Amino acid sequence: MCGIVGYVGPRDATGPLLEGLHRVEYRGYDSAGVAVLHRRRGQDAELRVHRTAGRVDDLEASLPARWRGTPGIGHTRWATHGEPTVANAHPHTDVSGRIAVVHNGIVENADELREKLAADGVVTTSDTDTEVIAHLVAAAFDDGAPDLEQAVRRALSRVVGTYGLAVLDAGHPDRVVVARNGSPVLLGIGEREMFVASDVSAVAAHVSQVVYLDDGELASVTADGYRTFTLDDRATEKRPSEMDVAELEDSERGEHEHFLAKEIAEQPRAISQALRGRIEERFATVHLGGLNMDVREARAYRRVTVLGCGSAWFAGELGAQMIEDLARMPARAESASEFRYRNPVVEPDTLYVAVSQSGETADTLAAVQELQRKGGRVIGVVNVVGSTIARQVDGGIYLHAGPERSVASTKSFTSTLVAFALLAVHLGRMRDLSPADGRRVLDALAALPSQVQDVLDTERETGTVAAVAAELATRESVLYIGRRHGWAVAREGAQKLKEVSYVHAEAYAAAELKHGPLALVGPELPTVAVVPDDDLFDKNASTLAEIRARRGPIVAVGHRDVPNAGRTLVVPRSEPELDPVLLSVPLQLLAYHAAVALGRDVDRPRNLAKSVTVE
Repeated sequence: MCGIVGYVGPRDATGPLLEGLHRVEYRGYDSAGVAVLHRRRGQDAELRVHRTAGRVDDLEASLPARWRGTPGIGHTRWATHGEPTVANAHPHTDVSGRIAVVHNGIVENADELREKLAADGVVTTSDTDTEVIAHLVAAAFDDGAPDLEQAVRRALSRVVGTYGLAVLDAGHPDRVVVARNGSPVLLGIGEREMFVASDVSAVAAHVSQVVYLDDGELASVTADGYRTFTLDDRATEKRPSEMDVAELEDSERGEHEHFLAKEIAEQPRAISQALRGRIEERFATVHLGGLNMDVREARAYRRVTVLGCGSAWFAGELGAQMIEDLARMPARAESASEFRYRNPVVEPDTLYVAVSQSGETADTLAAVQELQRKGGRVIGVVNVVGSTIARQVDGGIYLHAGPERSVASTKSFTSTLVAFALLAVHLGRMRDLSPADGRRVLDALAALPSQVQDVLDTERETGTVAAVAAELATRESVLYIGRRHGWAVAREGAQKLKEVSYVHAEAYAAAELKHGPLALVGPELPTVAVVPDDDLFDKNASTLAEIRARRGPIVAVGHRDVPNAGRTLVVPRSEPELDPVLLSVPLQLLAYHAAVALGRDVDRPRNLAKSVTVE
C-alpha cells in the first residue's frame, strides 16, 4: 500500500501523476513509480515504467528526457511484501511489458498464485504480492478475455485478500480500469479528463466531483467518463458527490518548517470548526444531526463501546470517560485491531463508536463490518468526508479539522476529544445531566480555542518545551505516567514521542509504577508525568516523590508547579472532562521538538503510514 494516482485525458499524464503523488506523500511511503502509455504516430502504444526506491522528488529527478504519455498510473509504496527496492516498487508489469498494475492492500493467496504462475512458465521479478495481479491479467487475455475490463474481472476472481488497484494496458490505450475491495479507490471527474486515486487530496486541485467505489466494484475510466460494475459483471449506478471545499483547502506549510508544526498550531481553529453550528444554548445541549438517532433511540442504549487504533484508541479512552462522567452510561474503549479477532458479544442496547481520522483504517473498518453483521448500531467519529468508514457506519460526527498531512495525529486527536465531549453532553442531557452541568461543559468548550492558543503562544515566547525536548532527545528511553484522565494523555504523549523522534517511550498508569516499572527508574530514565490539579494531585505528587528518591529526572505537565518535579509545563485549567485537550498540547510540542533536535523526518516517520489500510 500506500497512494494510488491515475490520469486519463488529452494532457501528458506525467504532470498530474507527479503532482498527485506529491499530495499523497503525507501518508508515508518508501518507494514510488509511474507508468504511462507512449504512442508514436502510426505505431501501437508502448508501456513505459519508471520506479525508484526513495521519494517522489527522486522519481521526478530521475525520469528520462522526453518522458511523455497518456493515460498513466502512479504509486507511492509502503512496504508490506519485500524490502523497499526498485524491484519491489510499483507499478508492476507482466512478462510481455503490456500490463501495468498499482495496488494497495494484501493478496493473501499470493504464494499459491505465484506457484501456479511458475508452473505455467511465468518468472516473477519481485518479492511483492502485487506482481501476481499483473501476470493474472495477462493470463486472462491469453485465455480469451475480450477486453481489459473482463481480463481484470477474471484476474480478481482468483485473488483472495484486499485491494485498491489501477490497471493500465497497452492494448487498450484509452482507459484505466480500477477496482476496490477493502482499500479505497475514487474517481475524479474533470473537464474531458478523468482521474483515479486512493485519496481525494491527490485530485482535489483538478476536480469538484468525485465517485467513491464500494467494495466489490470496478470502474472502466476513459477521458469521456466512466462505467462501474461488479465482479460478476453487473452494472452499478454511481452518482458523483460534490467535494467539500472547506475540507480541501490548500495544505501548504506556509511559515512553518513542517506540517506537524503547522497542524499543532491549527488546533484552535480546528476546535472552533468542530464546535461550529452544534451548540444549542437555549437547552444547554448540542445538535448532532449526523447521528441519525432520535431521542427515543438514543435513550434505548444502556452502554457505549468505543473502537479505534493508535491515537484514535487513546482518544476513545478519554471519550469513554467523558460519556461515563457526563451521561452516566457505562462506557469503555477497546483496540479495534484486537476486537476484530475475537468473538464479541454484540448487544442491542450497546452503542458502538468507531474512531478513525482517515476513515480508512482497515482494522477499524473490519470491526465495524463485524458489528453490523451481528446487528450492532455503529456511529463514526471521522475527519475525512466521504471516507469508507464514514459511508459504512449508521451515522456519526465529522471532525471538520481540515487536512492533516503529517503522519502523527495532532489536531485530529484534540478535535476527536471535542467531538466526544459533544456526544457526552448530547447523551447526558437526554438522561440525568442537569442544564447547569451541560452549560458548564459547553462554556468550557467555547473557551478551549483561546486556551490552546495561550499554550502555543507561551511556547513561542519562552521556548520552554523545546529546551526540555532537547534534553529528552539525548536519552534512550522516557517513562510517561498519569492517573485517570492523565493516564490516556500519557499514553498518547508516549506514542507521539516514539513515532516522530524514535526515542523509546513507555506509558504506565501512575498507580502501577510500584508494581514493577519502578525497577527501571534511575538517573538515566526521565519521567514525564501528567498531573492535573484535581482530587488525585497529592497522590500523583507522592508517586513523583518515589521517583525522585531514586534520582529519576521528572518533567510534569499540569496546571501549577508540581511538587517533586524538576520542571512543570503549565497549561490553563479547563473543566476536568476537558483538561486532557490542554494537557496534550505540550506533549505534542515535546515530541515535535525532540524529533527536530534529532534531525528526524518529522512529517513522514520511518515505517509508518497515515492511513493504515492493511493488517
